[in-house]
Amino acid sequence: MAYYIAKVAITAVLVVLISEISKRSSFIGAVLASVPLTSVLAILWLYIDTGDAGRVIELAGSVFWLVLPSLALFIALPVLLANEVNFYLSLAVSIAITAICYWLMIVVLRHFGVEL
Repeated sequence: MAYYIAKVAITAVLVVLISEISKRSSFIGAVLASVPLTSVLAILWLYIDTGDAGRVIELAGSVFWLVLPSLALFIALPVLLANEVNFYLSLAVSIAITAICYWLMIVVLRHFGVEL
């Protein structure tokens, strides 16, 4: 149980740290947020938990394909906010657009025989 608490604590501290740094410098916050910390942590925890490089390969491959549709959020959100759409509505719409993009990516990948 202590191991899971440590995993949650380390992950949470990193997210909060990035949030706090972003208050002082949006550029440094963006650099830190753009580094795939979540993916690196997930890969690290998966390998520590299983010792299975094959599972790490599968996870890394899936993350690669799903990074592309995740970019939709970072396009839609600033466009909506720049058009003075309410922040929470902009965030919700951006998340919905991103979810649709994920679905489309999965459909396209399946069409070409790629299973995630």
